[in-house]
Amino acid sequence: MADLKRSPRGSTGHVHHITPESAGWSYVGFDLHRMRPADRAVAKTGDREAILVLVEGKARVSASGKDYGEMGDRISVFEKTPPYCLYVPSDTSWSVEAMTDCTLAVCSAPAQGSYPARRLGPDGITLTPRGTGTNTRYINNIAMEDRDVAGSLLVTEVFTPAGHWSSYPSHRHDEDDFPNMTYLEETYYHRLNPAQGFGIQRVYTEDRTLDETMTVEDGDVVLVPRGHHPCGAPYGYEMYYLNVMAGPLRKWRFQNDPAHDWIARSDQ
Repeated sequence: MADLKRSPRGSTGHVHHITPESAGWSYVGFDLHRMRPADRAVAKTGDREAILVLVEGKARVSASGKDYGEMGDRISVFEKTPPYCLYVPSDTSWSVEAMTDCTLAVCSAPAQGSYPARRLGPDGITLTPRGTGTNTRYINNIAMEDRDVAGSLLVTEVFTPAGHWSSYPSHRHDEDDFPNMTYLEETYYHRLNPAQGFGIQRVYTEDRTLDETMTVEDGDVVLVPRGHHPCGAPYGYEMYYLNVMAGPLRKWRFQNDPAHDWIARSDQ
């Protein structure tokens, strides 16, 4: 079995630390801090860029020698309001001090080009529906390619209502073949509401050399090194996930599984 699901290491502190080395790939890194008031998270980006996402709570944030003051206003991610985020360039120190209980995601990838530290949200982020029927979900695009704010990183939030599917129809982005497809590694940080719930995520290739179906619980991270990767929320539990993608080209081009592409065509 592929080691694609990572559960949090405890309920507080630095509960996820996923590096390219630990994931067995080349680009995406993902860290998650569950902080209490007055807790601090500090780091230096080195040769990587980062986007700090305040998933929940309020914190004082600084980077590049600048104090950005208090950031964050949603206490629960399921309020679905736009997140407060900060882009941090390479060779830059950053610091986050929690003012309330706080969930901080640190999304990282190799730095490409030169981009200044800047706030990315909540301004410029609008909750947007995607899909139809029980394939409807709601997107907060933090740093997709239409925002020229990073050299490698693509970051977005997705809210999937109870009983709905998401990242569906099944699609993949695992070949460096622009404009037909781009190679993008991806992580999914999952949350469930109520928290005792669960969701399902499958990661598979068309030839089934990779085919894993996982039960995801509140706080789990799923790695998508290749293949298709749909997920579903059972009745009674809504699902959130934070996606981090990166590869050699900062563009999101994918292809649907031919077996299920008819679903996308019927939605048009």
